[in-house]
Amino acid sequence: MYPDFLQKAITELEKIKEPLLPFNRPGCHDLRNLLWCSIDNDDSLDLDQLTAAEQCADGTVKIFVAIADVDSLVKKQSAIDNHAKHNTTSVYTAGATYAMIPEKLSNNLTSLNLNADRAAVVIEMCFNPPGTLVNSKIYEAVVKNHAKLTYNGVSAWLENGQIPQGIRDVPGLDENIRLQEKVAQQLKLRRQENGALDLETIETKPVFEGDILKELTIAKSNRASFIIEDFMIAANGVTARFLTSKNFPSVRRVVRVPKRWDRIVLLAAEKEFKLPAIPDSKALEQFLESQEKASPLTFPDLSLSIIKLLGPGEYVIEMPGEKPIGHFGLAVKDYAHSTAPNRRYPDVITQRLIKAAIAGKPCPYTKGELEILAKHCTEMEDAAKKVERQVEKSAAALLLEGRLGNEFDAIVTGVNEKGTWVRLIDPPVEGKLLSSPAGLDVGNQLKVWLEHTDVKRGFIDFRTGDKNSSKKPYQKPKFNKDAWRQNSRKFHRKNRNKNNALKMFRV
Repeated sequence: MYPDFLQKAITELEKIKEPLLPFNRPGCHDLRNLLWCSIDNDDSLDLDQLTAAEQCADGTVKIFVAIADVDSLVKKQSAIDNHAKHNTTSVYTAGATYAMIPEKLSNNLTSLNLNADRAAVVIEMCFNPPGTLVNSKIYEAVVKNHAKLTYNGVSAWLENGQIPQGIRDVPGLDENIRLQEKVAQQLKLRRQENGALDLETIETKPVFEGDILKELTIAKSNRASFIIEDFMIAANGVTARFLTSKNFPSVRRVVRVPKRWDRIVLLAAEKEFKLPAIPDSKALEQFLESQEKASPLTFPDLSLSIIKLLGPGEYVIEMPGEKPIGHFGLAVKDYAHSTAPNRRYPDVITQRLIKAAIAGKPCPYTKGELEILAKHCTEMEDAAKKVERQVEKSAAALLLEGRLGNEFDAIVTGVNEKGTWVRLIDPPVEGKLLSSPAGLDVGNQLKVWLEHTDVKRGFIDFRTGDKNSSKKPYQKPKFNKDAWRQNSRKFHRKNRNKNNALKMFRV
C-alpha cells in the first residue's frame, strides 16, 4: 500500500477546483429539495450516502439513497485512480487515516457535505408495508444534504426524544426519519425471516485527552445505524440486479456456504442446540437468537467464532446469466458493494458500470480486467484489516502498560492447542492467558492479573492465581500521535512491494 500520493496525482488534484454537477446530462434529476440527510459516525468526514423517504398515496413508501459520484472527478486510469486502484481501500488507524483518494476529494468535493450541491447516483426503491420491494430505479442526480447527523445523536432521539439540532432546523425531517426507520425495521424483519444472521462483535475505539490515551470505548450498533445498514443492503441488491438487467457484469460481495459447517454444528451441540447437517442460515439464526437471550455477556465471543467459521467475504465477478453465489450471512443472492466509493475501490468500479449502463454505453471494463481487480481488492482489503487490527492491539497494550499487576474480571474467548485467550470485561481488551487452569472453556468467567505488555507487537499477557506482590500503581500512558503516525508510515513503506501489490501488509 502506498501511504503517500505520487506527484502525478498531486498535480492532477491541484487542477480540480470544484465539483462537477451533471445538470445538462440527459436523464439527470434535480433532487436538491428532497429532505436528504446523512447519518454517520461522530467523526466521519467522507460522507458517501444520503437518505430520504417519501410516503405515497397508495400506502407504499419510496426510499431514496444518494451515493457520492466519485467517478465524476476521479476518471479511470488517471493518476488519482491508479493510486486508488493500487490501495483499493482507506485505512483507518488511531494515529492517521490513509485515504484511498485525496482528502480534498473524499472529505470535500466528492463528499455529500452539509448544504453543498453534489453529483450523485440515486437508487430509488419503492416498498409496500410488509417491506417487499415493488420497483426500483437508478439514475444520476444533483442532491443537497440538509442535515449532517450522527448515529449516536439520532439513536438517542429515537430512544428518549432528545432531538438533535440538525433535525430541529429542518421542517419535516423528524417525520421523514421516523418513516425511514419504520421501513428499515420491515426490511430487517424480512431478512431475518429469510435467515440473515444477527451477529454482534466487540469493536473498540481509542479515546484521547490531548496526547493521553484515556480509554477504549465500545462501538455499538443502534437504531440509527440499523436504518443505514438495512437501506445499504437493499440498495446494493438493487444495484446488482440492475446491472444484470442491462446485460452488464457486476462485482459481487459474497460469503460462500461455510466449509466448516460441521464445526458450527458441534459448537451449537455444545450449547445443547441441534443444527441440521446441511448449511442452513435460518437454523443458524435461530441458534444465535437463543444464545443472545441466554448469555448476552458471552454472545459477542460466540459471534466472533461463528464469523471465523463462516469464512471471509470476497469479491467475485458475476457475468449475466451466471448463477449467483450469494451472501450466506445476509441471506441474499444479489449483493454488490456500491455505497461507499470515497473509501472502497470496488464501489468506484460499480459506479462506473452503473453510469455506463444508464447512458447506454459499452462496459468500461473487460471480464479479464474485472477478475484481476476483484482478486486484488479482496487481497488488499484483508491486508488493510490486518494493519488496523495490529494498531488496535497496540493501542490496547498501550492503555494497559501502566497497570501491570492489576487484577481484572475476564471471560475466556478461545481455547486451542496454541493456548487460552481471555477478554477483560472492562476495558474490553483481549490477551493470552499464560497459566491456564485445567477445564477452562469458552464462556468461563474468571479473575486474571496483568503480567506483561508489548506495545510494539500488540501483546498482552495475563495470569491466574495470586497477583504479583510488586503491584505497580496505575499511570495514564502518554501517546505521541506524531510518532505513531511516523511509525505507521514506516510500517507501510517497509511492507510495500512495488513488484507485487498483492503481497502488501504481510504481518
